Amino acid sequence: MEKEEIKEVIQDELNPKTDVMTMGEVIKVLNELTNGDAIITTDVGQHQMVACRYANFNNSKSSVTSGGLGTMGFGLPAAIGAWYGAPEKTVVAIIGDGGFQMTLQELGTIMQFGAKVKILILNNEFLGMVRQWQQLFHDKRYSFVNITSPDFVAVAKGYYIDGQKIAERKDLKNALETMINHDGAYLLEVMVGKENNVFPMVAQGTSVSEIRLK
Repeated sequence: MEKEEIKEVIQDELNPKTDVMTMGEVIKVLNELTNGDAIITTDVGQHQMVACRYANFNNSKSSVTSGGLGTMGFGLPAAIGAWYGAPEKTVVAIIGDGGFQMTLQELGTIMQFGAKVKILILNNEFLGMVRQWQQLFHDKRYSFVNITSPDFVAVAKGYYIDGQKIAERKDLKNALETMINHDGAYLLEVMVGKENNVFPMVAQGTSVSEIRLK
């Protein structure tokens, strides 16, 4: 099963053969740059599953997530709290385009109090987890999962927070390095595949023995 999972899921997620970036490869490069020493908070959705699966952690209390509670909007305020608890650490909030809009007003808290959090938005222009279920179990009858987002970088700059947006693999490493090394809060928006799915998954009403790899 492990070999099949590597072949069917992990290989293409971490080393994609297409021009479209995956969430997994973003986490892979982040691991390389932080050496697994960062505190990572996640919001809720596909990015949460990918981050919790592929992010490297050398220390305990470094992965901050709401788990299965489905608390969209958790990632950004959690990152602020994590930074105040360990200001000597690099704190990265990994968030989807949907969850970020739930609590982006917390950029005001960052602006006022100077929390040096790094905000990494993985933007697939969907409520990705809901879209995945609608694709796999409802014949792609997409309902209220398409998202039209604001200019997140412009919003951040309105709060005097630097940032940038990228959409090509060639820019990924440099952009992440800039984010991590910036002295202060920073927002990086990375455009990833619109209809990429997260596997393995267990469908509703099935057992773990019926886990899906595609």
